[in-house]
Amino acid sequence: MTDQLNEFAQLITKEQQEDLRRSNLACEANMTNAIASVKLGQKYAKVDIGSSGRYMIEMSTGRIYGIKGYGVVHRGYYFGTLDTINEYHWGRYYAGRKETK
Repeated sequence: MTDQLNEFAQLITKEQQEDLRRSNLACEANMTNAIASVKLGQKYAKVDIGSSGRYMIEMSTGRIYGIKGYGVVHRGYYFGTLDTINEYHWGRYYAGRKETK
């Protein structure tokens, strides 16, 4: 699970920074604040982007949720599981499904 969480954080960082470059907003401060980090908990892992919480992953199932407040899961924002992270684009504030061709 830890490997999947680290892969998820790397994917978020990569796509956040790509979107910043595409929007001509790639200054050092923005690029630094687009780095994702994982904080493990017993029931949930928290994924922060910069210093702000963004996603929570249920440790037992790998389900990815948004947050209401730091440490509070928002089950209305569901983004698949750690096995389906490549089906979403993680570069915007909240993820969205990728276009299928």
